Amino acid sequence: MNAQTEQVDDLRLVALPTAVNVADMFVRFSLGEWRLRAMQDEAAQTVRRLVGAAVEVADRRAPGFLLVRLRLTGTYLVVEVEGTRVALPPELAGTRAGLVDLTAGGHLAWCELALPSGMNASAVPLPRREPRRSPAAEALGDEPDVDPEVIQRILYGLGGGAHQPD
Repeated sequence: MNAQTEQVDDLRLVALPTAVNVADMFVRFSLGEWRLRAMQDEAAQTVRRLVGAAVEVADRRAPGFLLVRLRLTGTYLVVEVEGTRVALPPELAGTRAGLVDLTAGGHLAWCELALPSGMNASAVPLPRREPRRSPAAEALGDEPDVDPEVIQRILYGLGGGAHQPD
């Protein structure tokens, strides 16, 4: 595995069967944000296998947590699942995948997926979000007129005002 990580995103889940679908949605969302939609199906299938294997070996009475992580490094997207009990699914045998014992007592299952040809991790743009108002604020219409005197009284009441209003 390449040690130079350009971007990372992660999600903490409980090791229950529902984690498989949530991890799938997380991967699809993150790769959409990173503009790597061409990799969504392959990465989602990989995370479903990794999380599914971790859920299978989890203690049903006390399932514990899983950390699902996506890392862009070099020319690879690395899909990782970390937890106290994880396993490497047999479907990933023969691929760039592995299982690592962590010093804190947990385990890390990982799989590297090649980025589209000619692309490397540093070329993947950071997500950008446009500022926008919530649907509730949009329904109200324009911004309300705010009386500065009222705001000053509120600040004073909260203990943040410099002086007492007249």
